[in-house]
Amino acid sequence: MREDRGRVLSSLMAKFRNFDQAEEALQEALASAFTHWTRNGLPSNPAAWLHTAASRKAIDRLRKARRDEGLSQDIGLLSQGDVASESHGVTDQRLSLIFTCCHPALEPKSSIALTLRTLGGLTTTEIANAFLDAETTLGQRLCRAKAKIAQAGIPFRVPEPQDWDERLNSVLKVIYLIFNEGYCASSGATSVRVDLCEEAIYLARMIETLRPDEPEVLGVLALMLFAHARYRARIAGAGVVPLEAQDHLLWDQGKLKEAEACLDRALTLGKTGPYQIQAAIMALHSQAAARDWGQILMLYDALITFDANPVIRLNRAVALAEAGFLELALQELTALEGALTMYQPYFAAKADLLRKAGHEAAAQTAYAQAIGLARNAADVAWLQRQKSAAT
Repeated sequence: MREDRGRVLSSLMAKFRNFDQAEEALQEALASAFTHWTRNGLPSNPAAWLHTAASRKAIDRLRKARRDEGLSQDIGLLSQGDVASESHGVTDQRLSLIFTCCHPALEPKSSIALTLRTLGGLTTTEIANAFLDAETTLGQRLCRAKAKIAQAGIPFRVPEPQDWDERLNSVLKVIYLIFNEGYCASSGATSVRVDLCEEAIYLARMIETLRPDEPEVLGVLALMLFAHARYRARIAGAGVVPLEAQDHLLWDQGKLKEAEACLDRALTLGKTGPYQIQAAIMALHSQAAARDWGQILMLYDALITFDANPVIRLNRAVALAEAGFLELALQELTALEGALTMYQPYFAAKADLLRKAGHEAAAQTAYAQAIGLARNAADVAWLQRQKSAAT
């Protein structure tokens, strides 16, 4: 089901156009499979077996609930389609399901939850735990998202060519938000949620399989793989180990090679985008030798032409300092403070640059502000160590 859930569920969604009916029917089919497959062994095509069983269970539910002849006719048509699915396998509608879950009309957190639930197969409890929400609250969020899709008439289909780039960006944004929540956990006892990182990578790989020649899909996959390859070296004890202090022998060379291959493929397609540029920056950060900060700075300059949001400008300021322009970087940070007053990494970066510039008192103040904004215990511990070392 790890591999087939999204494919079976998306095919059921295409048939019944209802999230709850599709999910409930699939759950019932899984319960039947546990009994039948234990007794008779695996069928030759398990996904098709599940799809057919789920379709029949959904149709049985509809028959019981039918209210008029028109609905009876609809059920008859569905039943005829069921024979075709059993003969020819499951129609892969995952791209349609991805674009439905990530429609711009849904708020980002709802899109994330719905994507994890339908395509990732996570339970409501698992998703609630991931974001430290109450299970009932998360369940209500999922219900509202499904209701909005139905009420707003959001189509269950892949966008038309003229809308593809805009909608694909929404999908990639949702996937990267899932990864980023794992990579820099916003709350809890740990700085990293490995399960969310791997879930996002799984979803990106799924899209890459379905659309292998989309450069930004390859770009976001490369970006996440470069970052996640350093996981074992990045976490130690209570907090995060800075990149320059990490043990390179702990980096996952397999993921780094896969990331490089994805980035190389993306660049050969000749359509540069922001995720590819971020992946290229991450590639330079992933070199064991001294990093080329001048090249990293140039890449940030290119990235800003796509997106000049304050977080990217903050990262560019750090690169500016590392490239030897410390005072200019501090001026950039001063200009950004109004936009990042509640962003903990801003104050952590500011404290570090102030310390390097010899402004110890100001650095201590910035460290205290960063600690006050930190939302997980590991970040607090790391920042407190940095603050003590700066005295």
